[in-house]
Amino acid sequence: MDSLIVLLVIILGVVAYAAFNYFHQKRIVKTVTEEEFRAGYRKAQLIDVREPNEFEGGHILGARNIPMSQMKTRMKEIRPDLPVYLYCQSGMRSGRAAQFLNRKGYKQLTQLQGGFKKWSGKVKTKK
Repeated sequence: MDSLIVLLVIILGVVAYAAFNYFHQKRIVKTVTEEEFRAGYRKAQLIDVREPNEFEGGHILGARNIPMSQMKTRMKEIRPDLPVYLYCQSGMRSGRAAQFLNRKGYKQLTQLQGGFKKWSGKVKTKK
């Protein structure tokens, strides 16, 4: 019986943490459709937070690759006074990148809903 209570408390804690992250992320990053993303990304800094091998396999034309794994050391490459448009493969890493950048003072953060796998626009690949 005690182990059941401990298990329920752990499950409740995980659910509460996930809900907190979800709602916190909604407040700090604007998630937009592909059409909205297209309308604004040319006037912003377009950052692909996927790993280099994913980036080389194909990326949105004009994007810079700053992988989530290198964000802490390379964030100085991103200007805090300009809008930042982020994307990854599905939207998870770009959300985490937005949370990180928000903690460092970046405010104009937008991410592509569904990530690169939902993108139907122009793509550049390494040959």
